[in-house]
Amino acid sequence: MSTPGSSSSTKRAVAAVFLGTALSALGANSLDAAEINPRAVNDIGRYCTSCWRNARLPMDAWGDCTQEVFRRLLERIPTTRWDHTLRIDADERREFIRAIDAVKKRVQRARRYADGVEVAADPRPGNDRQLAEQREEVSRAAEEVLSARQKRIIRLSFEGWSVQDIADEVVMPVERVSDEKYKAIRKLRTHLTRAA
Repeated sequence: MSTPGSSSSTKRAVAAVFLGTALSALGANSLDAAEINPRAVNDIGRYCTSCWRNARLPMDAWGDCTQEVFRRLLERIPTTRWDHTLRIDADERREFIRAIDAVKKRVQRARRYADGVEVAADPRPGNDRQLAEQREEVSRAAEEVLSARQKRIIRLSFEGWSVQDIADEVVMPVERVSDEKYKAIRKLRTHLTRAA
């Protein structure tokens, strides 16, 4: 049985985890924790969750998306001004909405354009021969049209690596990896469509 106030305690703990992860990703250990308004963090987190729900992003991506918004906010808005992010006429709100839109579009783009090529990375048992043929066809096309970086990103993606893991491996920002993957998939689609 939950105790009174445990729901808000849980929400504050989740918000703290998001923010803590974003801070550690930036190496922002010099920030004074007293500068961060817990209510603003909670409100930002709730607003982000509503945005991800309305955009119909996969629920398992919501936490990563919210964390990415916090990371962007840490880069662009002083934490003492975070309580202004939900004010209609504030400059901080425009920056907050830009961060949400950038993250949302990256996830939507990755979902939309990945389906054609991602079928080759489908780990479910089934027609192994057809899957092997599809992978071979994509590999040949990759050799012809992709840069070395794009080939590596696609190969790691086929092996089941997340965009964040690939970014860590190739030492690039997540956004850049996502963009390179998108460009690679688009090149592969165009090449495979012409070849068909």
